[in-house]
Amino acid sequence: MAKIPTAAVAAAGLIGGYGTARWSGRRELGGAVLAAAGAASAYQWQRQAGTGTAAALTGLYVAAFGGSHPLAKKIGAWPSVFAVTGVVVAASVIATRR
Repeated sequence: MAKIPTAAVAAAGLIGGYGTARWSGRRELGGAVLAAAGAASAYQWQRQAGTGTAAALTGLYVAAFGGSHPLAKKIGAWPSVFAVTGVVVAASVIATRR
């Protein structure tokens, strides 16, 4: 079975978490998606790039979630989610390159 790239898991958490919260009307469900994908990403980042890099990328993931809220007031919700997801994906790809 092919391994899912960590960047894709992180993207699914950010985009899927927002989408789940928005369409279900239940923020806690979106938070569960965000947390599950974040935990899976952190585990994979640690295995691929070490503890320090995993901690930095996990911090970026959390900061992206938090930063998307004020950014959404300036550019809109979905554009904000896509923008912060792009930053996390790019950082993940760069940090886990072998």
